[in-house]
Amino acid sequence: MLVLALRSVRQRPGRFLATLLSAFLGAAIIMAFHSMHDTAGRPGVDPVSSETLHTAAGVVGGYGTLLVFFAVASTLTVNVRQRAAELELLRCSGATPAQLKRMVVGEAAVVALAGAALAVLPAVLGGRLLLEVFQDSGQVARSVGHSFGIIALTSGVGITLLAAAGAAFLALRRAARGQQRRGRARAFLAYAALLAGAAAVCSTFAFSATDAALMAPPAYGAILLSVGLALRAPRLLKGVLGRLAPGGASGWLAVRNLRQRSGRLAGILMSLILFTAVSTATLTMQAVESEAVAASGQVKSVDAKNLETLNFTVVGIIVVFVCVMLVNSLYAATAYREREFGQQRLAGATPGQVLGVVGAESLVLTVTGLLFGTLAALAGIVPFTVVRGDAVLPQRTAGVWAVVASIGAVATLGTSLATARRVLRTPAVRAVSATA
Repeated sequence: MLVLALRSVRQRPGRFLATLLSAFLGAAIIMAFHSMHDTAGRPGVDPVSSETLHTAAGVVGGYGTLLVFFAVASTLTVNVRQRAAELELLRCSGATPAQLKRMVVGEAAVVALAGAALAVLPAVLGGRLLLEVFQDSGQVARSVGHSFGIIALTSGVGITLLAAAGAAFLALRRAARGQQRRGRARAFLAYAALLAGAAAVCSTFAFSATDAALMAPPAYGAILLSVGLALRAPRLLKGVLGRLAPGGASGWLAVRNLRQRSGRLAGILMSLILFTAVSTATLTMQAVESEAVAASGQVKSVDAKNLETLNFTVVGIIVVFVCVMLVNSLYAATAYREREFGQQRLAGATPGQVLGVVGAESLVLTVTGLLFGTLAALAGIVPFTVVRGDAVLPQRTAGVWAVVASIGAVATLGTSLATARRVLRTPAVRAVSATA
């Protein structure tokens, strides 16, 4: 099965480009930040610099690990779903379920190792740049030199490999398990995240305005609430579609397609909700905190500078990964509809009408993701602002949200329409016959 996995990757590398890109970015980020552990362990590093470097590596490295897993899992889930016919043919030819699992997990491991190997040089450069950022802000002494050692290398390769193998295994299990069982587990995790998020947000009022840990409860609460809403993405999408009254043939067909594919589109909607909630909440609360410190005439402490740097870094990582997940998922989901588009054109639809349907679908997905992501963000922003500044909603919220919404909309609408336009270049008869 390992030989078959290697042959499969060599014969059809395009199939694994999305997974390779996710593994490459994930390994680069993990190794760049974990190199801060190697740097902090060098002789002569002072305690303050060492603490800053270890904190950055631990916090952002943890976020990076989770994002790697989700990014690789989203691409592999689409990959396995689209290869259902191929895997079924192998099973009918005599391959056992265990052999198929080893083949798919082996493919994921090969791609992950390739991505990690390509990420070493960018990780070294990224680690040096990150250290310079800490030094420019006064959090790390200028005398500290960057080190890329065994911790960065082993953690990057190991985490990426485990994430890819685990994601491939779970993708196969999801394909094999029944929908009812999967729905119950998803619902349980969603409600647990929502309850934990609500508790964290409410606990904000137990802190004082000058408490150093004030930002933690609303920030984690917003994240947990967004995770809970993201896990309920198929239900949320169905609820929105049930209240829509589409006009015209394109609108009616778009709503019909979304209702039929709500389960498959859950990954895209999850990415939008998480991206909107985490980015809006973190950036807005950090802006409020910075304004409050400036208004009081105080100077930011090293811990406050560390928190600000980590907040902006985490949001940057989330933006990159979510955009990658959105582009990969949307590209795969749209390119897979070649036969569907061909059938619509043979039935009399023009390429412009097909693009209109795709655009309407993407618009509904974008609005739905932004809506519930914004609700999760506001659940964290409002308590923090009330306690920190005696206001309900800060003025910065609208500007931050506009930027976040623009990025999400461009990624969703742009990728869907660009991919659909490329797919429509294939003649309708060939599109139908080639995938029949």
